[in-house]
Amino acid sequence: MVLPLRLIPRVAAAARLPRAPLPISRRAPLVPALAMAYSTGSGADRRLLFRQLFEKESSTYTYLLADVADPNKPAVLIDPVDRTVDRDLNLINELGLKLVYAMNTHVHADHVTGTGLIKTKLPGVKSVISRASGAKADHFVDHGDKIHFGNLFLEVRATPGHTAGCVTYITGDADSQPSPRMAFTGDALIIRACGRTDFQGGSADLLYQSVHSQIFTLPKDTLLYPAHDYKGFTVSTVEEEVAYNARLTKDKETFKTIMDNLNLPYPKMIDAAVPANMVCGIQDPPPKI
Repeated sequence: MVLPLRLIPRVAAAARLPRAPLPISRRAPLVPALAMAYSTGSGADRRLLFRQLFEKESSTYTYLLADVADPNKPAVLIDPVDRTVDRDLNLINELGLKLVYAMNTHVHADHVTGTGLIKTKLPGVKSVISRASGAKADHFVDHGDKIHFGNLFLEVRATPGHTAGCVTYITGDADSQPSPRMAFTGDALIIRACGRTDFQGGSADLLYQSVHSQIFTLPKDTLLYPAHDYKGFTVSTVEEEVAYNARLTKDKETFKTIMDNLNLPYPKMIDAAVPANMVCGIQDPPPKI
């Protein structure tokens, strides 16, 4: 059974992106947070099955979450990559899960999303992306929406700046939801850094506001899972990034100067990836030769 995508009213843009960033406090060194494979607590924590998966060519993380206490074991997959669709679907099958949603945090420029291939192989799966992205999908989400799978849900927060349509998916804030919370930040926040802002409608000013108002305001023990990592990190926390993020701990003007002078090369996949991702990725598998 495909579970419905239930939404709550949108939050006004002015409310979600305040003009003044929150102050940043310096903290003592923290014990690094550990990536969870399974929740091992009791109650709500035991409902969640979690896997962090990696695609090495684009250094992309894909995240699998499922409500294993529900008889149907409904699952969602965040930021799948076309190259690893078979791996991901094999894992889902082995674990006895029912994939409901294949979701993207934004229109990626460094790989082709796996959502199109997933829908070809599992026609009942629905693709999800933000309405602001301008891309095609089965379901569009806006700031404040909730995506339900079983008795668990993800909250949607608009975090534009890397691209105009970036969102962060956050596990629910309720006694019935796992604790600590988990935030899947896409490219808005990368561990100790952030995504570039020089293409796809990017804005350093907007990214700074997004992270400070929508991510840094989460509880300090919230686990942060990015879409990419290039240095071997897997997970951080709000408390760590508020203290140690090399870019986002700076004041806004310094941050904008940093972003304006990154001098990064033109993404090698962008000309192929963006057009494909605007239509939900490759819809048909390549012919066998």
